[in-house]
Amino acid sequence: MRSIYLVLDMENDLVAEDGPSGKGPLGQQVRERGIIARTATAIAKARAAGVPIGFVRVGFSPDYRECPTTSAIFGGAKQHGLFKLGTRGTEVHADLAPQPGDFDIVKHRVSPFYGTSLEPVLRAHGIERIFLSGVSTVAVVQGTVRDAHDRDYVCVVLEDCCAAASAVDHAAAIAVLQRFTTFTTSEAVDFAA
Repeated sequence: MRSIYLVLDMENDLVAEDGPSGKGPLGQQVRERGIIARTATAIAKARAAGVPIGFVRVGFSPDYRECPTTSAIFGGAKQHGLFKLGTRGTEVHADLAPQPGDFDIVKHRVSPFYGTSLEPVLRAHGIERIFLSGVSTVAVVQGTVRDAHDRDYVCVVLEDCCAAASAVDHAAAIAVLQRFTTFTTSEAVDFAA
């Protein structure tokens, strides 16, 4: 079964210690759970198994033309200068540095399937299974699993590489996803299986 590992929203605005979200509850959970180091381990394992990596990033043009002003999540992005493409904030965290040949999927909504190049990339490469992880569990991880499920992809979530703004939110998100996906960890994952 041909696979890909999608690394979801592991960008500086969300996970860097000095980033806007990195200073808040999400950043605290990312640090407490060791998300960046575990994700780096998982990426290395995927590369060793010959599984392609796709980095999904939320980002908007400098004039925020794609940003929905009515969105509870993204509505304040322009006012606060968040998720602006071409800035450090939308770059993947340096410890997870993309390499040539990795896929870069830029999204303007929660789901990486909505209005992006993701599905054409998956189809062009015959991908049937999506390994995934990232932040936050209640948003992009859930959105990816649900949309991938409805497009007939097999999903495997690396639970110890995901975080939300609180441990309670993370646990609740994982609980509701059990009907749509299977779970593993950065240590147990077998990308070659």
